[in-house]
Amino acid sequence: MIAGAFHRETERAWAGFARLFVGTAAGLFLGYLALAALVDPYDSGRSPLLSAGAVRQQGPRTAAAWRGRDPAFTGAVLGNSHIQLVEPARLTAATGIPFVQLSVPATGPGEQLALLGWFLRHHPRPDALVLAIDDLWCTDDPALPNEKPFPFWLYSPDTLSYLRGLLRWPVAQEVVGRLGWLVGARRKTARPDGYWDYGPDYAGLDPERLHASRETPVPETADPGRAGPGFPAAQKLGAVLADLPPQTPVVMVFPPVYASALPRDGSPRARAEAACRAAMRAALARHSLSAVVDGRRDRPALHDPALFFDRSHYRHDLARALADEIAASLNGLRARAPYAPGP
Repeated sequence: MIAGAFHRETERAWAGFARLFVGTAAGLFLGYLALAALVDPYDSGRSPLLSAGAVRQQGPRTAAAWRGRDPAFTGAVLGNSHIQLVEPARLTAATGIPFVQLSVPATGPGEQLALLGWFLRHHPRPDALVLAIDDLWCTDDPALPNEKPFPFWLYSPDTLSYLRGLLRWPVAQEVVGRLGWLVGARRKTARPDGYWDYGPDYAGLDPERLHASRETPVPETADPGRAGPGFPAAQKLGAVLADLPPQTPVVMVFPPVYASALPRDGSPRARAEAACRAAMRAALARHSLSAVVDGRRDRPALHDPALFFDRSHYRHDLARALADEIAASLNGLRARAPYAPGP
């Protein structure tokens, strides 16, 4: 009997300990989640209580959470590093539209469509959109896979997806970092318009390797998974553009590439690229107030190695010329924009 009573008492003790452990763990879990949601580590606007109205220094993948909803900007540039060097301030000066750069290096259509959706949720009647379409948009995969990690949860309209994203360890570190930044005497902030000059990054690279990579011609055949005939990214983009307000001008940019990146006329690669660009133009045509700036059109500038770092990243002189061409196209579209009645 004594042994049985001792066994029952031990079981009760362990049961009590288990309840205490589970309760404590649940309390800590819910407490952290509530704190993270309140702090809103990337200033997504889901918890405006601690919004500072500025961008804490961080990578563009998460900085776009604030930049994409900043009411100071009514025009956006979206893409990756192939449009990153276009200065939003230059576009603003030429058009009068306050532009923000939402380009994120090493992203493709899936990530860029997520950022476009985020910008449009916070700017349902934008003054202008500039969309950079490169080879990554030519994927055959309807899942639009991303090669680098990207916080889709941060830009998701689904609250549960956002809350699940807050449970990641790097995000927990950001919660602490943002709290320290908010209470700090001197807050270091990033440029609000998102411009980031990658030129200095290239300065430290081996010039001989850059020369070799720039001058090596592309193969005759199309890259695997980018030969068509279906281009699902174009279909998804077309659906977004069809829902835009009719008075919003949209410029689609095919970013410049060095001459060695242009396929030989008549080659399988050339046919695949032409089919992809045709699909993108068809998607753009679903929005009537639109135009294309074709930086890939063969011309003398694309044969000048002094204008390129490598085959697909151009220097400031070409970036400025491209920005001016985009601005002229936007101004032309705005001149024929339909009348937009007031609210």
